[in-house]
Amino acid sequence: MTPSQAHATSPDRRQDAGPAVRAFTRLLRAHASTTRLLSAELLEQHGLTINDFEALLVLSGADGRRLKRVELSRQLLLTPSGITRLLEGLEAAGLVERQACPSDLRVTYARLTDNGAERLQAASSAHIASVTALFEQHLEAGEIIGLADTLDKLPGVASSDGACGAG
Repeated sequence: MTPSQAHATSPDRRQDAGPAVRAFTRLLRAHASTTRLLSAELLEQHGLTINDFEALLVLSGADGRRLKRVELSRQLLLTPSGITRLLEGLEAAGLVERQACPSDLRVTYARLTDNGAERLQAASSAHIASVTALFEQHLEAGEIIGLADTLDKLPGVASSDGACGAG
C-alpha cells in the first residue's frame, strides 16, 4: 500500500471520523478563534491577555487573594513552566506578587496586588461586554444557553463557571 492509499483509507479523515470528531474539531477552532479575538481586545484595551485576565480572576476569588503557584497552575491548566512565565509578566507589571509560606519554605504563593485587583475590575466590564457581543452576533439567546448547557457535560467544564466575571 502506498502512503497516499494509506492516507485515503485512514480512519482519521474528518468526513469519515463521525460526528464526535467533527464536534471536537469545531470546538478547537471556535476556541482558537474566539480566544485570539478576545485576547487581542483585552490586550489593546487593558494590556492583559486572556491568560493574564484568567489568572487575576482566579486569584481575586481565592482566600486572601492568593493561591499556591502549583494550585493556580492546576486551575489555569498550565504547565509549571507556563505558570512561571505567566506570573513573571504579571509580577513585573505589579499585578501579582510572590509570597513565601512562613511554615514551609518549599511553598510559594501568587498573591493579587491592589493594582492587579484594580486592573481586573477595569477590564472585567469591557471583557464581559465583548464576550456577550461576540456570542450574540452569531447565536440566538436559546442557542447560547444550549451551548453552555451542552459544554457543561464535558469533563472539567462546569466546575469553572464564572470565568469572565470579576470577583
